[in-house]
Amino acid sequence: MTKESLQSAGSLLLQLQSAIQEQSPIAIPKTLWTFIWMGAGALALWYLSFRENDRAIRYKVPSPKLPEQYRILEYPEIKAAGSSAIQCYAPATGQLLGLVNPATTNAIDRAVEQAQDAQKTWATTSFRARRQVLRSLLQYVLDNQEEICRVACLDSGKTMVDAQLGEILVTAEKLEWTIKHGEKALRPSQRPTNLLMSYKRNKVYYEPLGVVAALVSWNYPFHNLIGPVISALFAGNGIVVKVSEQTAWSSAYFASIARGALIAHGHNPALVQTVACWPQTAGHLTSHPGISHITFIGSRPVCHKVAASAAKTLTPVLAELGGKDASIILDSVSKGDLPRVVEILMRGSFQASGQNCIGIERIIAPPKTYEKLVSLLEPRVLALRLGPEGDVGAMISDSSFARLEGLISDAVRNGARLLAGGKRFTHPDHPSGHYFAPTLIVDVTPDMAIANEECFAPVMTIIKAPSDSAADILAFANAPHFGLGSSVFGSESDPRLKEIVRGLKAGMVAVNDFGATYAVQLPFGGVSGSGYGRFAGEEGLRGLCNLKAVCEDRFAWLGIRTAIPKPMQYPVPNQDKSWRFARGVVEIGYGTTLGRKVQGLLGLLKNM
Repeated sequence: MTKESLQSAGSLLLQLQSAIQEQSPIAIPKTLWTFIWMGAGALALWYLSFRENDRAIRYKVPSPKLPEQYRILEYPEIKAAGSSAIQCYAPATGQLLGLVNPATTNAIDRAVEQAQDAQKTWATTSFRARRQVLRSLLQYVLDNQEEICRVACLDSGKTMVDAQLGEILVTAEKLEWTIKHGEKALRPSQRPTNLLMSYKRNKVYYEPLGVVAALVSWNYPFHNLIGPVISALFAGNGIVVKVSEQTAWSSAYFASIARGALIAHGHNPALVQTVACWPQTAGHLTSHPGISHITFIGSRPVCHKVAASAAKTLTPVLAELGGKDASIILDSVSKGDLPRVVEILMRGSFQASGQNCIGIERIIAPPKTYEKLVSLLEPRVLALRLGPEGDVGAMISDSSFARLEGLISDAVRNGARLLAGGKRFTHPDHPSGHYFAPTLIVDVTPDMAIANEECFAPVMTIIKAPSDSAADILAFANAPHFGLGSSVFGSESDPRLKEIVRGLKAGMVAVNDFGATYAVQLPFGGVSGSGYGRFAGEEGLRGLCNLKAVCEDRFAWLGIRTAIPKPMQYPVPNQDKSWRFARGVVEIGYGTTLGRKVQGLLGLLKNM
């Protein structure tokens, strides 16, 4: 350090000292300042020595390739005539994106083997080394947001705004949460002991499982692939991700983003594997003996097949199967807050064209709020524009259109009112795109099929509760055989608010908000027909670990260890006396009063 630098630093310290002295209610003696600066210096030195200051490494990944010739498919579908390849196309326009050769059983075997080999070394890495990889991955995501969104939009049909929220924001949150809190979740945890075992200390260790698998859905192709990778890597595992055939084109690029972070820090990129295959081949992965855990995100019928296949090797499955999420609007919502609630209902219903696992599928309102809510929502839904540059993007395919039109027609025949949409839409600029008109259907009753089946589409359904009581509202909200997410809007002083939060049969509840639980990495998952198990948060990370319980001697250095008393040693000398001895042990350990414990001690001594 130069003389000028030292003088400058000294001047700054004097200015700081003067400022502190002016603000201090008491006078600080000059002699004390020497000790203050020494203490501050020691704290600064400690901080600099122990803080983790690992900078992210920037890296590059080649962009995904498009066919040289721009081509719009007249009748787009993933199965191409005369070919076994997966035909990839843009749902919003019908543009051909390319062909992907489906993985064979041999390819799946190779993917698992390569991940296993890489995982042996990765399992020995420190949490700090894993954080370094995730920091670089986060840096890449932040630096390349536009391209990631553009690729996700091409492959899934969503708009750029929907991609920014559903692909980037949630991925950045998951990365940051894992970097900041992941080690705390997986650090060995102390567990209590008891009187009889007071000479023991107990811990639970969270150890890597090996290679895990994730079978993910198409609605968020980047986040659904990267999310399981983040958790698997931080837990010390390798991973094989089976991507959806509907979004196979983007998966190679998205997987390369994760591998690039590993390469940047000198780790084996084979830790992360992806496979795209037809359904008849997927069973080879779900029953593979090299897979230690399966995360499945998809439909209930497919989950039955996955669970049956995994049962062959007794592989545990975490299942997230969508829902029929209710959003309850109590009449205690103030007039001033109602416009905010309407905006949230619009976003919660039409985000990603309604193809959202925790999207709002049912809006339930008591009589006092119902008509006002309908009058506010009707013009908003009618004003929605379809298309890549509009408000609502395309659906992934047209395979559900007939089912959706049938559900809506059935509801109308049974008394519901259709105020907007209700049928497929041919876009004037993109006639090969898969569009369904944003729909608003009201006066729906719980017995209608549309109130019980997941739409997974841009369909807003409003149900009037018979009264404003929490019991009546809950009876409607809990009716379908689903239980993923839900939301409740009302005044914090309304006693029904807490009663409804407690009474909802769901895995997640957002109060005066929508989808907030995932935005802060609370455990994600449902109950009933919405699946079982949790990903995200501490529970999600720990679910990808072997929970190893370890009980060891606390005072081994004093020679204090478990010894089998003579009355309990084989051959048992006298069953009657030995039983009374054992009873004495139980009374000492678990007697509910001091007297019982003393009696137990006496019984033990008498029967030695």
